[in-house]
Amino acid sequence: MPSKPIDLRSDTVTLPTPAMRTAMARAEVGDDVYGEDPTINRLEEFAAQRVGKAAAMFVPSGTMGNLCALLAHCQRGDEVIVGDASHIYNYEAGGASVVGGVAFHVLPNQPDGTIALDHLRAAVRWLDDPHCAETRLICLENTHNSCGGVALSPEYLASVAAFARERGLLVHLDGARMFNAAIALSVDVTELTRHVDSVMFCLSKGLAAPVGSVVCGDEAFIRRARRARKVLGGSMRQAGVIAAAGIVALETMVDRLEEDHANARMLAEGLAGFPQIVIEPERVQTNIVIFTLRDGISAEEFVVRLRERGVLMGDMGGGRVRAVTHYGIDAGDITETLAVAEEVLRAGSGVRDQGFPLH
Repeated sequence: MPSKPIDLRSDTVTLPTPAMRTAMARAEVGDDVYGEDPTINRLEEFAAQRVGKAAAMFVPSGTMGNLCALLAHCQRGDEVIVGDASHIYNYEAGGASVVGGVAFHVLPNQPDGTIALDHLRAAVRWLDDPHCAETRLICLENTHNSCGGVALSPEYLASVAAFARERGLLVHLDGARMFNAAIALSVDVTELTRHVDSVMFCLSKGLAAPVGSVVCGDEAFIRRARRARKVLGGSMRQAGVIAAAGIVALETMVDRLEEDHANARMLAEGLAGFPQIVIEPERVQTNIVIFTLRDGISAEEFVVRLRERGVLMGDMGGGRVRAVTHYGIDAGDITETLAVAEEVLRAGSGVRDQGFPLH
C-alpha cells in the first residue's frame, strides 16, 4: 500500500499551491458584475495577452466556457461540427442543444485527435438548402482528452482555419489543456490560438488553480459571451478571491507541465512491461495515459483492485483505463503505482513469482 493515496483519476484533483493560497487571501476584490473586481480584470487582461487575443472572460468551469462560446457564435438552429470523441459532444450534457437550440454534426476523430479535412469538406451544408441546418462553427480540442492527451499541431490548426475562412465558418478551440499541448510541441501557446476565432482554457487542471477557466476572443465575441454567461448564471460577484489563484497559475505553473509529461511517459513505459496491458508508450505526448487490458482481468476490476490498494485511476468504459499525472504526483508515486499494478496483475492472472519485471 502506498503511504498516501495516489490519485491519477484526473488533473482536476490538484490542490492549490501555497503561493495561490496566499494570493487568494490577499486578493483585492469588487463586484465583477459591475466590472469592478480588479483581480478578475487583471486575470482577464493577462489571459487575453497570454494567448494573443483581444479580450477574455473568467468563468467557473470549462464546460460553461465552451457553452458560452457556442452560444456567442451560433443562433438557434445553427449547426456545429464536433468530433465524435470530443469533450463538448460527450461530456458537456448536450448544453448547446439544450440551452441554445444548436445542432451537433458529429464527425469521426482520427487517432491523433484531428478531424480529417476531407470529412470537414463533405460535412458543410449548402447554405441555399432549406432542408438543412446552417453550418456555423467547427470545434476542435487540444490536447485531445479521449484520444490520449495528443496535441494538435499549429499546422493542422492553420489548415482547418484556412478551410473555415473559405467557407465562411468560425473555429472554436476547446483548449482545456492547451498549455500542455504547447509544452509538448515546444511552441508558444499563441501558435495554437492565432488560427482560431475563440478559445477556452482551464486554470483548474494541470495549472492547479482551485476553480475557473477563461474564454478568449475578440471584443465583440466576448461581449456576446458575457451575455451567455449571465443567462447560464455564471456571473459572479467578489470572485477575485479565486481569480487570484488563476493569475498565479499562469505565472508559475505552465513550464512545470513538462514534469507531468515526463511522469506520464515513465508510467506508460512501465505499464508496457506487463503482458496483460496493451499500450503504445510512444503515443503518450502529455499527461494522459490510456491503456486496455487482456488475459482475464477487466478494466473495471483492475481499477477496483488498484483503489483497494490506494491507487486511483479512471475506468473510461469500453475496456479503457485512464491515468493522468499532475501537480502533486512525483516520480516516486509512479514507481509505487507500478509496483501496485504488478501486484494486482499477478493476483488477477494467478501468476506468482514468474519473472514479472520489478517496477
